[in-house]
Amino acid sequence: MTDSDILRVVIVDDEPPARSVVREFLGRHSGIEVVAECGNGFDAVKAVSELSPDLLFLDVQMPKLDGFEVLELLGREVPVVFITAYDQYALRAFEVHAVDYLLKPFSEDRFAEALQRTRERLRSRSSPGEEGGGDVEALVAQARPRHGPLERVLIRDGAQVHVIPVDRLDYVEAQDDYVAFKADGRQHLKDQTMAKVEELLDPARFVRIHRSYLLNIERIARVELYAKDSRVAILRDGTRLPVSRAGYARLAKLL
Repeated sequence: MTDSDILRVVIVDDEPPARSVVREFLGRHSGIEVVAECGNGFDAVKAVSELSPDLLFLDVQMPKLDGFEVLELLGREVPVVFITAYDQYALRAFEVHAVDYLLKPFSEDRFAEALQRTRERLRSRSSPGEEGGGDVEALVAQARPRHGPLERVLIRDGAQVHVIPVDRLDYVEAQDDYVAFKADGRQHLKDQTMAKVEELLDPARFVRIHRSYLLNIERIARVELYAKDSRVAILRDGTRLPVSRAGYARLAKLL
C-alpha cells in the first residue's frame, strides 16, 4: 500500500467517548490514518484548512459551532460522514444530498458500510453534493432546524472563523460574487448571495434599501432626498448609502 492509498481522516465530536468509538472502529480497517481529533467546530475548520484530510467524521450536535455550521464554512472541501441523533426529517435531507450519516448509537457493521461508501465515492472522484444534485447550502437549509431569524453570521478566513452577532451588523453590501458584512468598523467577505442573506435576517430589523444594500434600521440617523425620486440613508457613524424608490417604500413601513 502506498501513501496515496492511505485515507486521512479527521474525527470531530465534543464527547471524548464518542471520538474513541470512531477511532476504535477505524483502527479495525487498513489504510486509515487519523490525522486529527477535534472537540469542537472551530478546531475542525482549522484542522481541515491546515491538513486537507480525505474524510471528516462530524458530529451534528456540538456547542459553540454545530456540525451544520462547520459544513457551511467548509463547503465541498472534504467529504463528510455525519454522526447524529437527529430525527428522520434531518436524515432524509442527508440522504437526498448523498451525505452519509451514522445514527447514534451505530453498530460496527453500519460504520463499515459508511466507510466503504466513502471509499467508493473517493475512487469515483464524485463529491457528496454533486451526487444528490444539490449543494451544501441547500442541505444546511433543509436539515438544520430553524427557530426564528439568523442570530449570528459565520465567516471563514483561512483557518480562522469570525462569528458576528447580528446585533452588531450595520449593513450588508453586495460585492460581485460576494457579500460584505459591515460591523464594528470592519468588513468581512462571504461567498453568499444577497437573496439568501435577506431570507435569513429578521425582516423587522433589516430592510433591502437598494439592490446592493441590506440595512440594519437601528443604525439609521436620517434619510435625505438626494435627487428626484432618489434618497440617501445616513447612518449614525456618517456612512451614506443609496436608497432606491422601492427600498424607500420598504423602509417607510418600518420607520
